Amino acid sequence: MTENTVLLLGATGTIGRATLAALEMAGHRVIAPVRSANGIANRTNVTLYQGDPEQVLRETAVDAVISCVASRDGLDAWDIDYGLNARVLKAAIAADVPNFVLLSAICVQKPMLAFQHAKLAFEAELREAPLTWSIVRPTAFFKSLSGQVSRLRQGKRFLLFGDGKLTRCKPISDRDIAQFLVLCLSDPARQNKVLPIGGPGAAITPQEQGEMLFDALGMAPKFRHVPLGMMRAIIAGLTPLSGLSSSLRTKAELARIGYYYATESMVLWDEGTGQYVPNKTPEFGADRLIDHYRALARGEVADNRREHAVF
Repeated sequence: MTENTVLLLGATGTIGRATLAALEMAGHRVIAPVRSANGIANRTNVTLYQGDPEQVLRETAVDAVISCVASRDGLDAWDIDYGLNARVLKAAIAADVPNFVLLSAICVQKPMLAFQHAKLAFEAELREAPLTWSIVRPTAFFKSLSGQVSRLRQGKRFLLFGDGKLTRCKPISDRDIAQFLVLCLSDPARQNKVLPIGGPGAAITPQEQGEMLFDALGMAPKFRHVPLGMMRAIIAGLTPLSGLSSSLRTKAELARIGYYYATESMVLWDEGTGQYVPNKTPEFGADRLIDHYRALARGEVADNRREHAVF
């Protein structure tokens, strides 16, 4: 693999850190614009830049941009997922950067929420840009499926929305998605394409996720089912009030986000049939969710979901 100088956006986030490590392992030079070092200082062949990424592109020769930035809660997505990425893309085109890799999300294939439309707006600009691009749409991340560990350790039940079997996903680890992103720099088969991607193995339901987690913790499964009608009622109650204050507007949007993830699968969507097709969802890597849960149970990894805490 040819060594590149890569501008990495979002290097201090969960996926950004994994991507930084994957770039280092592949021998690339990395420039990471950051507000603070935040645990990624003193890395081999990595330059931390205290400034905006557009300035980097004006001052330094860069071979590629990998963007892992995303709104933490989906509420400022037009500023982050669209705005920041669009500014960097404009600067990259002006600097003749040949390659741009975007970490997007598989949920944009069936958009109903503001942050999904923001992501799609930037995807559209990137696809029209005069450079080589890759748009990577991963399914659920391991850490986004780990939020109930503390509940179970406290003896509480695993929460399921509806019957717990309505949705499916093909979880992928930080390490595997990071390696996939880095491969987009050199593999022509991954370039100028939209790339949905999940982890290895069959797609799983929320109930199966819960069973895995109980098994990893050595506990008997106990579930509590939350009616979807309750979530719809909350949304219906908050929506008319959302114009009264930013706080109520935020709560209403978060309720809509929660309902979306409770009712929509994170696997490939077939526009022709109007159905999700788990078995046709591409997969990559070797890491399994059950092994992540077992590592959590042993205390080998922390439940540090960061930007995945909401989803």
